[in-house]
Amino acid sequence: MNQQDNMIFGNPIRSKDVRSAETSKNKYAKRFGDDSASSYPVSTRENPCLGQFLNLQEIRIGEEGPALPEKTDQALIIGNIRMGFGHYRISIAMASAAHAKGFVPYWMDLNSYPQTTCTKVIGHQNDLYSKASRISQKSKLFNQWFWEPLNYEGFRQLSYNAKDQKNAELMAPVFKNVPKDIPLIGTHVWPAQAAIHAGMKYVVNAIPDNWPMALHLAEGSLHTVQTHYAYQGYKILNGMQKEDVLNPMPDESLIYTGHYVDHELVSNIGPDCDARVERAKSKGPIRFLLTIGGAGAQREIFASIISHLLPRIKSGRAVLFVNVGDYKNVWDELTGSIPELNDLSETHFDNWTDTCSFAEKALTEDVRGIHAFYHQDIFQAVYATNLLMRCTDVLVTKPSELSFYPVPKLFIRRIGGHEQWGAVHSAEIGDGTLECRDIPHTLQMVDLFCEDGAFLKGMCDNIRANREFGIYDGAYKVVEEAVKLKNNFN
Repeated sequence: MNQQDNMIFGNPIRSKDVRSAETSKNKYAKRFGDDSASSYPVSTRENPCLGQFLNLQEIRIGEEGPALPEKTDQALIIGNIRMGFGHYRISIAMASAAHAKGFVPYWMDLNSYPQTTCTKVIGHQNDLYSKASRISQKSKLFNQWFWEPLNYEGFRQLSYNAKDQKNAELMAPVFKNVPKDIPLIGTHVWPAQAAIHAGMKYVVNAIPDNWPMALHLAEGSLHTVQTHYAYQGYKILNGMQKEDVLNPMPDESLIYTGHYVDHELVSNIGPDCDARVERAKSKGPIRFLLTIGGAGAQREIFASIISHLLPRIKSGRAVLFVNVGDYKNVWDELTGSIPELNDLSETHFDNWTDTCSFAEKALTEDVRGIHAFYHQDIFQAVYATNLLMRCTDVLVTKPSELSFYPVPKLFIRRIGGHEQWGAVHSAEIGDGTLECRDIPHTLQMVDLFCEDGAFLKGMCDNIRANREFGIYDGAYKVVEEAVKLKNNFN
């Protein structure tokens, strides 16, 4: 196993942090076992949802079935975990770009192999993260004194990375029988770290956030970032060991690519923005898309937006799309607090054909009222937002991975201090709003979109300009770099 113990990019890890990392790994091994001696079979299958769109194949660990092809020149592994929707969404963008460039994307979710130590460790940490996120939205003191500092400065430190690196050794066994010469794009640092530990030869670590944190470091991989701000922060490992001036990352370990966005969205920026501007000019109803992921931690904000828009929806001046992902309970709670939703809404629940048909028709046909979407299948739950983004005017979201998508965005309050920098970047390049940190300012921004057509048109103009500069081409470039690693080595 390749180990990353005492040093990262030439910077010594403090001995106390090394000891803490070893203790963490031993604790997880004692609780969940150490399957490094195991040899799991590897099989593949077509993804039932995205196979039809992206030729997406899944890698299954511990299951018998069709093997990976012997000739792997066209294969590209997308290594990820399900932790909320964000890393899945970025992974789908990579798969889309790979498919558009003629490669076959193989989906490898390290949080989907329940018999492995890898999944047990990730699942446990995911549960802790989700629980803390929910508490942070209910307790201002918890958020102020624990959750924001952890997300903002705790994850930023090399000490945190040292612990993750050591824990990732327990995740490496899932790669034992995966061909080591297939390029791998990790859309979370754990798959990238585990792949390096396991001896995968060509690993790209696609960093998701705009706030540089040591959490995302996986030495031995090529790190890609979506913004120039992130590039500079990672280059000098800014603030990652308090006030210490650290050795910078070498050029071959870090590149700027631009935003990670699906081919289907990038290639249709022109007609989609034209349609938005035309709807605004003709005084048609403005379309809002609300994406409520996770466990709906920000339900209060979304409920306020919906209630505020109801008069406009009833009079035909606004349309609302609500995607609750795979959390039906979130919709039930919304309808419980806003009884009118049941009467005014058309539900598209667990009917993938219906959802796809609706999104396609909405590109060219008029839409009225409220449309709610729920899908138990995680791929359908995530990809429904991708389909709806093309036919919406304003995406309402927290400033996380969706900050980087080419659609006008209204940013509600963040979850975790690191997310605020996604909104800052989006506002600076003109395709999204400032982060609205309370409900009154959020509703003010809703009114601005509804009443000022120039505001929406300005964002569409900026999206077109950003497209010309290649800002949304990051997923294509990540795929190119992954393939280049293999080609240059050979």
